[in-house]
Amino acid sequence: MSSAPSLDLSADVLTLTRALVDTPSVSGAETALADAVEAALRGLGGLEVERVGDAVLARTNLGRPSRVVLAGHLDTVPIADNLPSRVEDGRLYGCGTSDMKAGDAVMLRLAGRFGVPGAEPGHDLTFVFYDNEEVEAVKNGLGRVARERRGWLYGDLAVLLEPTGGEIEAGCQGTLRAVLEVPGRRAHSARSWLGVNAIHGAAGILATLAAYAAREVEIDGCTYREGLNAVRIEGGVAGNVIPDACSVTVNFRYAPDRDEDAAEAHVREVFADAVAAGATLTVVDNAGGALPGLAEPAASAFVAAVGRPARAKLGWTDVARFAAFGIPAVNYGPGDPQLAHTREEHVVVERLQPAEDALVAYLSTPSA
Repeated sequence: MSSAPSLDLSADVLTLTRALVDTPSVSGAETALADAVEAALRGLGGLEVERVGDAVLARTNLGRPSRVVLAGHLDTVPIADNLPSRVEDGRLYGCGTSDMKAGDAVMLRLAGRFGVPGAEPGHDLTFVFYDNEEVEAVKNGLGRVARERRGWLYGDLAVLLEPTGGEIEAGCQGTLRAVLEVPGRRAHSARSWLGVNAIHGAAGILATLAAYAAREVEIDGCTYREGLNAVRIEGGVAGNVIPDACSVTVNFRYAPDRDEDAAEAHVREVFADAVAAGATLTVVDNAGGALPGLAEPAASAFVAAVGRPARAKLGWTDVARFAAFGIPAVNYGPGDPQLAHTREEHVVVERLQPAEDALVAYLSTPSA
């Protein structure tokens, strides 16, 4: 049995955020918080609620012509001596405040408003609180929901309350990692001419990366900037040995107008000379991005309700899972992405209520 706290969804968003933050939920240990969220949602009386592992799903079934999905992860990175939470100089400090328990608190406030009998939201609503977002993708709770309860993720728009500083960040970049392995021939460093130095052989790869011109792409008024960079280099045997192997790991962040196959083809084209010279290129991870979809009526109405222009999401988020189903999705939350995972992680208190208010305004208005 987990020691689940009691969550009061009628409390203000700051109080609710603190309650979530002060319930530790490092990836893989979200059960207590998931239990608390489930109990609070079931207690509202106007929601269908289902549990899938440590993911908690809830939705209205009011027969509205449109449905909006709101999603947020419950887990955090490991605690860095930053619990319990504290309020100081207009900021709420603590592990997960920004990424993304402030967003979860906003979601719970919306559930408390629209998930009671007699509530009249302008759309049917689905709430998805999920586990294991901060770790490897195979454990991701939203991915598990997509595999086991796919119908729960369908809607006309998905909003992930990831930290965006109160801005709308549309779509997301794709991300690809590849390893280039350069062969050599081992020899004693005193007789280096008898060997082939694999580390030296990687020079062409590094030169290609240094000269790479990143593409910028504008989609739905959002500018996505690509990047291809070395993120790891490994090689060497001993201080007196010419190395016979060297590997360079590269990360390609690509605009969502490329799919996974196009991204891989581009990377292989960039390093074609290196491969021709004997290197091998292996793609070890490739997750496609998400188009912003701002031309869709539900998305454009959301932008209008928030009253701020959308910008590109530079990074990968779970909006890509919705995009794979053809559902437009945006990131919008009160946290600051630059503070995520830091010891000094915090959320500016005055950003909490405006995020809730903007979503209330949007969700209260029926589709045109």
